[in-house]
Amino acid sequence: MKAKVKWDKDLTFTGQTDTGYKTVMDGNGQAVSPMESVLIAAGACSSIDVVDILKKGRFDIEHCECDLTADRAESAPKVFTKIHAHYVVEGAGLTDKAVSRAVDLSAEKYCSVMLMLKDAVDISTSYEIIER
Repeated sequence: MKAKVKWDKDLTFTGQTDTGYKTVMDGNGQAVSPMESVLIAAGACSSIDVVDILKKGRFDIEHCECDLTADRAESAPKVFTKIHAHYVVEGAGLTDKAVSRAVDLSAEKYCSVMLMLKDAVDISTSYEIIER
């Protein structure tokens, strides 16, 4: 995997992956910040796992979102100290056991972003099921 980050102006940068996708990041609140990108990456990575695990279990999943909250250190470097990921999963026939298992497997075994952060950040999860 490769990526390139180029300075555009002020504190704005464009990142491009080796697959050609681009994202703009900024240190002045004009775009997503690098730390926001890490938080979003953790939620996206984990949500991919949750949806994939439930689909492989033949559950009829219609919607999944991950609401993330994070605490940061007070002084520089202002690293994450805590991240909480709350999943809202909608579908027909979803069971508490299946969703709990999917969330746990993601956070503890499959989500490479969360696993990369786990030794430095207190990561917790919760979920709710909306039956359709």
